[in-house]
Amino acid sequence: MNSTSSLPSQAALIPTRQILLIEDEALFARSVGRRLERAGFAVGHAASLREGVDLADVMQPDLILLDLRLPDGDGLSVLPQLSRDREGAPVPVIVLTAFGEVEDAVAAMKQGAADYLKKPIDLDELMLVVEGVLANVGLRDRLDFSKERDSRVSEGVVFIGESHPILELKQRIQFIAQLSGPGVTPPSVLIQGETGAGKDVVARLLHQVSTNGAAPFVHVDCAALPRDLIEAELFGHEKGAFTGATRARAGLIEAAEEGTLFLDEIGELPLDLQGKLLAVIERRKVRRVGSVRERPVAARFISASNRNLLKMSDEGSFRSDLYYRLNVLSIALPPLREREQDVMLLAQHYANVTARRYGLTVPGFTPEAANAMRGYAWPGNVRELRNLIERAVLLSEGQRISAQALALPGRLQKAGREDDQKTALPQAHLPLEEMTLAEAECWLIQQALDTAGGNVSEAARKLGVTRMTLRYRMQKYHIATDLTAEPDEEPLSD
Repeated sequence: MNSTSSLPSQAALIPTRQILLIEDEALFARSVGRRLERAGFAVGHAASLREGVDLADVMQPDLILLDLRLPDGDGLSVLPQLSRDREGAPVPVIVLTAFGEVEDAVAAMKQGAADYLKKPIDLDELMLVVEGVLANVGLRDRLDFSKERDSRVSEGVVFIGESHPILELKQRIQFIAQLSGPGVTPPSVLIQGETGAGKDVVARLLHQVSTNGAAPFVHVDCAALPRDLIEAELFGHEKGAFTGATRARAGLIEAAEEGTLFLDEIGELPLDLQGKLLAVIERRKVRRVGSVRERPVAARFISASNRNLLKMSDEGSFRSDLYYRLNVLSIALPPLREREQDVMLLAQHYANVTARRYGLTVPGFTPEAANAMRGYAWPGNVRELRNLIERAVLLSEGQRISAQALALPGRLQKAGREDDQKTALPQAHLPLEEMTLAEAECWLIQQALDTAGGNVSEAARKLGVTRMTLRYRMQKYHIATDLTAEPDEEPLSD
């Protein structure tokens, strides 16, 4: 067995993980080395503590297998040195102990060993432990990276806007941020607003200006978590809790530590897990799947949803007790169509960001483009504006962005902008496949209303929806009708 093995040909572009084996029994070391090499690891072998320390400095291994009984000393004496590389980063160490040396194994674990194995060692068990430890290291690295990334992102979070609703919003964020501090359990906060309005930005800003701003910010998209894994992802699990749980793992609630856990799209959380989350928030303790031990929870809980959680609780699809626990303090985020004063501020900001990112000249906007953006209803809110501006900047070639270059889809105008107080819909020449979902829905509603002579009930029947559903959609897209209404209803007000 060489000090390092060659890289497997089928993975020539993938760095081989290196394992250092410090073991004086030559036959056992040869067997372990061959088994590890067959699994694709590069293996280095040292027969003494001194040789092991020197080889560890040269190899910089991903994992170390350390025998505690060696000719020149006790492995415990060098464990602290081996468990850190030359940059001080942690290196996982699995200690190998003889039968009856349980006290040594316990002492090694207290000094930071990742795991231990008792001799005689089953090689299949060895591989399971090695792969489990390396997988846990990978998870730790990803969590560390996530915390660092979220910390960097949060440092530069700003909420752009000078309109009255946004100034009030900023004041509320500052007020809520002052309610946190050492020894104080921060109140839960619920952020509600339409999709794309910036609920995640508000959550990050609230975290940033709070006293726990330097702590982790963990963003959990409840709608994106796999249904069969969401419980283990949130609450963590113990080894053997379910098939495939080869190692204990902390959940995202624990990963937030004393920072912020942001539960985005909380309305998508399965009903059977809502009670467990409620217990965590109320008792400030979390129990991993398969564990009887409870761990303290110090994180602030911020939730967000674009759905009406109160209505969902009335319908039984969301727990009312969880709703009230999450809604201790609330933030209502206004849609962009109610922030006309902020549209050009946001547009210029995203133009600047895009130009810097791609090394382009920062373009301005023609007066026609500015008027078009101020008059647009922005069904996709700030997210739609950001994506539209990025596209326009990339295609502008340094020139001022015109209304034609914006290519606002269908020019959905806000109610009150035109003389007839109607919403301008997608132009007839715009192909259906080029419309967004919102544009297509808006166009279909207008077509049904026109066909029904403005009768909302008749239009609803044509579309296969209830009258209340159609009215809601008309209000959402600012579609007004001054045509004949049916006798038992009043015309939709402007």
